[in-house]
Amino acid sequence: MIPRHKRALMANSQRTYDAIVIGSGPNGLAAAIRLAQAGKSVVVYEAERTIGGGARSAELTLPGFVHDICSAVHPMAISSPFFRALPLDRFGLRWIQPDAPLAHPFDDGTAAVLVRSVEESAAQFGEDADAVRSLIHPLVNSWERLADAILAPPRIPSHPLALAHFGLNALRPATRLARSKFKTVRARAVFAGMAAHSMLPLERTLSGAFGLLMWTTCHSVGWPLAAGGSQSLSNALADLLRSLGGEIFTEHRVKSFAELPGARAVLCDTTPRQFLQIAGEEINERERRTFENYRYGPGVFKVDWALDGPVPWNAPECARAGTVHIGGTLEEIAESERAPAQGRIAERPFVLFAQPSLFDSARAPAGKHTAWAYCHAPNGSGVDMLERIENQVERFASGFRKRILARSVMAPSDMEAHNANLIGGDIGGGSVEMRQFFLRPSAKLYSTSLRGIFLCSSSTPPGPGVHGMCGYFAAQRALRRCF
Repeated sequence: MIPRHKRALMANSQRTYDAIVIGSGPNGLAAAIRLAQAGKSVVVYEAERTIGGGARSAELTLPGFVHDICSAVHPMAISSPFFRALPLDRFGLRWIQPDAPLAHPFDDGTAAVLVRSVEESAAQFGEDADAVRSLIHPLVNSWERLADAILAPPRIPSHPLALAHFGLNALRPATRLARSKFKTVRARAVFAGMAAHSMLPLERTLSGAFGLLMWTTCHSVGWPLAAGGSQSLSNALADLLRSLGGEIFTEHRVKSFAELPGARAVLCDTTPRQFLQIAGEEINERERRTFENYRYGPGVFKVDWALDGPVPWNAPECARAGTVHIGGTLEEIAESERAPAQGRIAERPFVLFAQPSLFDSARAPAGKHTAWAYCHAPNGSGVDMLERIENQVERFASGFRKRILARSVMAPSDMEAHNANLIGGDIGGGSVEMRQFFLRPSAKLYSTSLRGIFLCSSSTPPGPGVHGMCGYFAAQRALRRCF
């Protein structure tokens, strides 16, 4: 007997649509929603059994322990101009704000803890308190206008004055910016941890921009968790799309545009590499070379733990934070981020660590906990980073290993197996180095050489992050050009 979803797909192949979206990550779903809002008939095809792309959750370790497969903490989702305008709460999405967005522990058993108040957070940096206030406070005050400008393709800004304070510092490398603004080890280290989200060496242009953005979001919108797991965000987007008449088919990997039903527009939530595979010989040679030369960034080596209790931090105040940056000093973090860019392994990797079950009891059985972490590694690396990651956690949480009940380990290749967009484990849709950050993946941005076919993934502006804006702007372009 033919499975029900296969029968539905067979019937679906006889239909025509206004638009087809390939991929159900946050950008694909955002694109589909925008098209459906405009009254267009839309279908989404997802290769995997579960929708969500980089925003999925599953019981990766033991029954009852819910882990986020890729993204876990969502300052960009709650900042997204498009997501903010959607009634996602009506479809079950609830944000949980930890008491503190971030903690950064040090070897002396203390930690810097960033809370929503800039004043309270700055006070702990001693002689750098005024420097923190003067750097971050103006960005927090203008965050909504900044977010509207930053989470958009290149264009003349609507609020140039709001961008001025940010722009003067954003193009500076993180190491240079931290050393010029701060005198203390603690402030410099915290900024370095923020900048490491760029997955760039901290001596590179634009790494400083990520440091500013991540620090600012701690105070402007927080670093929230989706109640029940990141899957909740994807499910809410999918349910909203269906309420608008959109359709979603899972377990259907598109291998060629020729196999798709008739449509006026096709939007691909894929990186350039998968787009080339789907397009085959249809794409022109110039665009093929451009997409073949598109650069991917470092991969991630990820670990999820089921724990029999909370993480035993040496600095107890770390338990206030949903996210913990584990990496010590600016110099140590800079070396950690320099290594994968040079094809090397960092012996003391910078570890991004989340502890969602402290704030969301739905993530683990009563009295138990989950933890989520990753470090950066060379793209496609097969080196096992588990011991190095756990050594770093143990360094700041003595006795951590004794609380481990089970682990789920994903090397860069495993990340790509879970989500084909994560080329070599790159979770950003391509390197954010200067030459391909603003005009990614080409000067055409969302458009391609194929009429009516667009890209809408994080390989297009505004780039990485769970915000859906790549999909939104791609859909806007499709609406202008195809309808």
